Amino acid sequence: MKPLTKCWMAMLLIAISEIAVADDADIAPAERNAHGFLVHRVESSLQARPTTIRVLLPEPMEADKRYPVLYVLPVEVGDACRYGDGLAECKSHDLHNKHSIICVAPTFSGLPWYADHPSDAGIQQETYFLNVVVPFVDKTYPTIAKCEGRLLVGFSKSGWGAFSLILRHSEMFDKAAAWDAPLMKDKPDQFGMGPIFGTQENFEHYRISRLVEQQASQFRGESRLIHLGFGNFRDHHERAEMLMRKLGIAHEHRDGPSREHIWESGWLSEAVEMLIRTGS
Repeated sequence: MKPLTKCWMAMLLIAISEIAVADDADIAPAERNAHGFLVHRVESSLQARPTTIRVLLPEPMEADKRYPVLYVLPVEVGDACRYGDGLAECKSHDLHNKHSIICVAPTFSGLPWYADHPSDAGIQQETYFLNVVVPFVDKTYPTIAKCEGRLLVGFSKSGWGAFSLILRHSEMFDKAAAWDAPLMKDKPDQFGMGPIFGTQENFEHYRISRLVEQQASQFRGESRLIHLGFGNFRDHHERAEMLMRKLGIAHEHRDGPSREHIWESGWLSEAVEMLIRTGS
């Protein structure tokens, strides 16, 4: 296969501007930013304000080849980067080229807990991700547009989100990795959870410990769940490990090392390596 030419890339960018995804979503053509990411501005009724979808492509891309997608899930609102930038960390370690993957980082207008609020139409994070972000990426870029082509990675609240998404939608995502995440939270009473989940009743639909028990039979074959390391939430990972072992769930776990609770503390490369090789 021959590498894609600049001409092909130009045609791709033109095609991007012609694609409409989801009935309510208005997604702009890609603009390349200073980091070399392709950035799409998104307006959707599922989010209270405009959001973005950033894309990092492997180079060079091969004609007629389809690539797996790594969804790098954010922990902050919008473009905030107090805890670093997951997509920039992917690029700094050349993960897109090393593993020949497309890396995608969406943003959200509210603190991302990857849940739909029971009554606020502008806080529909799960539906936005599933019905706007993923379909747009699959229609716009040369992806493996099925379960085995979609990987999830995150830490803290986005590690929670990675597990929540794959446990609730095991037919849509292949594997998920969570680093230093509050996996065993049983009430939406910390870390900005309340305004996103709305009620305890709604939170129960997303509670990881409940989902692990409910979906155990779907995760006893190939290892699709990975949790590793710690900074703030070692006790959560220890309890999650005990629960998954008790239920006979196939998974991967690394207890440590302890690292700073940010994207750039060195955990991401290991997590992605485990996602790529687990089950292979």
